[in-house]
Order: sequence, then structure tokens, then C-alpha cells
Amino acid sequence: MAEPRKKITLPYLFKKVADGEPITWLTCYDYPTAYLQEQAGIEMILVGDSLGMTMLGFDSTLPVQMDDMVRHAQAVRRGAPTAFVVGDMPYMTYQPSIESAIRNAGRFMAECGCDAIKLEGGAAMADRIKGIVDAGIPAIGHLGLTPQSVSALGGFRVQGKSAALAKKIIDDAKTLEKAGAFAILLEMVPDRLCQLITERAEGCIILSLGSGPHAHGQLLIYHDMFGLYPRFTPKMAKVYGNAGEVILNGLKQYVEEVQSRAFPQPENWFTLKDEAYNELLEMLKD
Repeated sequence: MAEPRKKITLPYLFKKVADGEPITWLTCYDYPTAYLQEQAGIEMILVGDSLGMTMLGFDSTLPVQMDDMVRHAQAVRRGAPTAFVVGDMPYMTYQPSIESAIRNAGRFMAECGCDAIKLEGGAAMADRIKGIVDAGIPAIGHLGLTPQSVSALGGFRVQGKSAALAKKIIDDAKTLEKAGAFAILLEMVPDRLCQLITERAEGCIILSLGSGPHAHGQLLIYHDMFGLYPRFTPKMAKVYGNAGEVILNGLKQYVEEVQSRAFPQPENWFTLKDEAYNELLEMLKD
């Protein structure tokens, strides 16, 4: 029997980087999925504000509230006790001030047992990163396509395609690193830009979401991996199994079987022994 996995920690993650071993990272929003990811050996779990779209049905991540994130992060932690769980700071929980950033980051740690937080933005958010880190909370930066700023970025598209924009992302990454971010997620930036940032990182873990193979680890959106998000499947996602189709077919079969009275069968219900049933009938005569 395999030994239970030890808790994934920051030293573990940095050792993987030093040893040249890629880090595995997935989004997760609920207990049963977290349990499966834990059993599969996923090292990092992001309780992403993407739950606004994947779980709550919004068109963007912007309506997500801190209370939403806390409830889902608590469920994920219960399902994955040894994974390195990252809480994603939702829109306007850190942008207004350093104080709000620290307070809300602290909720993830105190109320959910998270191991770190993630927030979006470059140099403009460096003071938020520094404040959070100075408060003793590990922080991850997020550059490239930042969904909370998607309107300003012109939609869901690759970022850093020109030399000038690529240079800005490189500068932002270095600024976040100097502010104390232990890791940076690069979402939808060109692979060679990701490679340059990874090669220049000093004591900072670079993670890729649709940004190529040269980072220290990879992130995917769980619902994209298994065909569970009905609106679209982004190019950066590899579909490892169409669970959505399997579930839909099962639901259709259930509807058909109930309507045709093929379900339930005797093995699907509970019965009352004849003796008790007859006694009950006698009691009802009174």
C-alpha cells in the first residue's frame, strides 16, 4: 500500500524547480473534484474566480464575491488536505487598497486553510503583493491575459505579441518578483516570451496557462479538460475525456427510463416486511 502523500509545501515546489521537474496545477471548486485531484497526485490546486463562469454561470469572473470564494475554497481544502491550495482574489477585493488586499488574502488563510493567494496585474499591483507578503501570506502574480481586466485588454486574446508589449510583461514579471511574489502565472502569452521570463526568474516559479512548455509548471482549467463547460473550449485546453457528454447521455437515459417506468427496479428501493406491513394495515383500521 502506498504511503500517504506528505503536505505539499513551498520548499517542495522550489525543490521541484531546482530539480527540473514540472509542477502540476489545476483549478478546482468543490469537494468531490478536490478529492479526485488529491488521489491523482495533483500538486497545486487553484480555487479560481473562474468559478463565476464554470460553477455560477456568469459571463465573466467579475460578479464573484469573496464569500463565494471562501465557501468553495473551504470545500476544496476538505477534499485535498495535502495539496498546495491557492485562493484566487476576486475582482475589487484587492484593487482598492493594500489594506483591503491584506484583509481579504487573510480570509483565505484563516477561514479556508489556503497555502497562498493569487492576484492579477503587473507593476500597478506590486504594492499589494508586497503588503500581502509582508503580512506573512505567500502570493502569486498573474500576467498576460488577466480575465478581470479583459475589457481593457480587448477581449480574450493572446497578450504580448509585439516586442513593446512583450517587454512590458517581462518588466512586470520582474517587478512582481521583487515585490515578493514566489510565483507568477503567465496566461496566454507567446511561448518564447514565457521562456525568456522563466530563464530570467530568480527564485520565482513561473507557471503557464496556454503559454507553452518552458515554464516551471502547467495550469489547466478543470472544466475545460473534461468537456464540462458548455459555452466553449479554449485552444489552450487539452480535453482528456468528454465527461460532459457522458453525463448528458446518462441524464437522457434517466429521463427515458423514468418516463417508461424502467426505473426504478426492485434493487433501487426499500421495502417493508409482510409482518410489519400487515400490522400497519391493522393499525390503520382503528
